[in-house]
Amino acid sequence: MITPGHGSRRHTGIGLARVDTMLSPDQLLQAADRFGTPLYVYDASEIDTALKRVRDAFPGARIFYAMKANSNFAVLRRLRAQGVGFEAVSPGELARTRFLGCAGDEVIVNGPAKSAQEYQHGAEMGATFVIDREEEVSLLPPGARVLVRVNPGLPVSTHDHLATGAAHAKFGVPLQGVVQVFSAAREAGLQIRGLHLHIGSSIRDSADFGVAFGQLTTLAPQLRELGFGQLEVLDVGGGWGLRADLPGIAAAAREAQSAFGARELWVEPGRYLVALAGVLLTRVVGTKRTARSFVLCDAGMTELLRPMLYDAKHPVTPLWDAPERHVYDLAGPACESGDVLRRDVELPTPSPGALLAVGEAGAYGAVMSSSYLSRSRPAEVLWDGGWQLIRRRERPEDVWAAEVEPESGAVSY
Repeated sequence: MITPGHGSRRHTGIGLARVDTMLSPDQLLQAADRFGTPLYVYDASEIDTALKRVRDAFPGARIFYAMKANSNFAVLRRLRAQGVGFEAVSPGELARTRFLGCAGDEVIVNGPAKSAQEYQHGAEMGATFVIDREEEVSLLPPGARVLVRVNPGLPVSTHDHLATGAAHAKFGVPLQGVVQVFSAAREAGLQIRGLHLHIGSSIRDSADFGVAFGQLTTLAPQLRELGFGQLEVLDVGGGWGLRADLPGIAAAAREAQSAFGARELWVEPGRYLVALAGVLLTRVVGTKRTARSFVLCDAGMTELLRPMLYDAKHPVTPLWDAPERHVYDLAGPACESGDVLRRDVELPTPSPGALLAVGEAGAYGAVMSSSYLSRSRPAEVLWDGGWQLIRRRERPEDVWAAEVEPESGAVSY
């Protein structure tokens, strides 16, 4: 790890148009010097701006933040203070909502393989459960509030790993099975609130949502025949690209809401609310040339997994200047050939300690970071008129703290 301030070079005129944050180059340099690198930096005002965009596009809709995008308590508290609820997809995320003191109507419990702990704690809270398969009906206590998740079986414009509404995906009930699940849920005494649809994440073509919502409405006459003439809730999920046509998506969602006569429209943005607010700062360790030219960084797949997992292309901005520019691959420190943050980036010739800003990193960045190779996970800081340390950098002893030392005796379960 490069220590704070080591080899730092002052910004000398390169603009930050590609880094989607209001933070200035000097602020980013200051953060790196003060807190070290790798470092996640968040701009609180951008979170507020993204939330306003969603509210403007979906007036009157209830917003539940998909907290898997970034579950830092500073982010959760900021959103909750503005009336946003949460979608939890793991026991740990549900525990975070309980720690915050959330009421049941603030929480959606989702996921394809929920644990007994999630059923128990969610029911105690009075949360709304998303039924992902018919077998879940028998696992929920009578009176539990539920939505039935629909898989429309459609291809969408995103990476295959992010396509949750495709026919081969593990999520949701296929269209032809939804009526049966509604009947089973009613027979089990569950409180059926409505339908849930989430077709994927980072979807590039906004038209995909209109097609999916149109597929969903084919269920309306079938549900009316069962006596479900008017639904309480239509939850249309999230997954919009960062520059999606939100008004167009919202208009299609309202058409679907009208088809079901649903009293409430719910949306679940995750990445959209926080991605542009976050920047990963990383320092140059050195350069190397094989068949390709590399800039070696102190951050890589253990800090930002999305490039390796989804072939995500995050914008990269150098915070230094130099007379010559060359094309490089940005490689991390892991002993993995796939540990590359970005390929074919044109940069000024770097020196060790020069600072890079990797943009669109506020979502699925820090939450996916790992201690692979016993690396310490990075610190996180928030700018809200001043710097706030919202997660300290791990120490090596933090990485192995949960391990049982042989001399202390084995633990059996």
